[in-house]
Amino acid sequence: MSKKKPLILVTNDDGITAPGIRALIEVMNSIGDVYVVAPDAPQSGMGHAITLNDTLYCDSITVAKKEPQIEYSCSGTPVDCVKIAVNEILKRKPDLCVSGINHGSNSSINVIYSGTMSAAVEAGTQGIPSIGFSLLDYSIDADFEASKKFVKKIVKECLKNKLPKGVVLNVNIPKLSAKEIKGIKVCRQADAHWEEKFDKRTNPVGRDYYWLSGEFVNEDKGQDTDEWALANGYVSVVPVQFDLTAHHAIKEINTWDI
Repeated sequence: MSKKKPLILVTNDDGITAPGIRALIEVMNSIGDVYVVAPDAPQSGMGHAITLNDTLYCDSITVAKKEPQIEYSCSGTPVDCVKIAVNEILKRKPDLCVSGINHGSNSSINVIYSGTMSAAVEAGTQGIPSIGFSLLDYSIDADFEASKKFVKKIVKECLKNKLPKGVVLNVNIPKLSAKEIKGIKVCRQADAHWEEKFDKRTNPVGRDYYWLSGEFVNEDKGQDTDEWALANGYVSVVPVQFDLTAHHAIKEINTWDI
């Protein structure tokens, strides 16, 4: 592979054969030298889970013979994929890690559950500029053509300008054609949540089980949020920090008698 091009690690949480990651790989091949390390099966909603009490497999595979990237299929989580890529597969730290393109939204509170974003965050903790990409279409037949244009633009700007230390990008793309998308907005994460429900059922042998469902509730009326941007035809870009310290609360909690 070329020494002049940036080294790009590609991963996801929908699995290595998902259409979203294939679209992302196509774009990255036009920018740099690409290594793919992705789960061998869907890992959506895994968050920052890692494999501790089971064996971890990572096998070289060929998904598309005509494409130049080098690919590995991993039995672990998205975060496992990043860890094993950086520590075992790549000969040097990549210049960029991109995760996705996820089939479905990772805006607002969804970021904390997302395997897509957790992979990007893991790379970020290792000092690698990282971006998670998601398309607001859960269908396996989702059309990623419009996404490619914006993915390429954001990646090129990230490589050119570098990200602030301790920051990764959470990028969500509306389910619209390229002509319908109005542009890109840098936003804050909307203050929204899930009102969760558990559908209690009984299996044929009489044992109760539960099926998680819920309703997404966004009461944040701000026009500077990712939810507003997406609802109004913009690609949302939210800078995410992985230092979870609530710095603003330190002074107040220091007044407690503890």
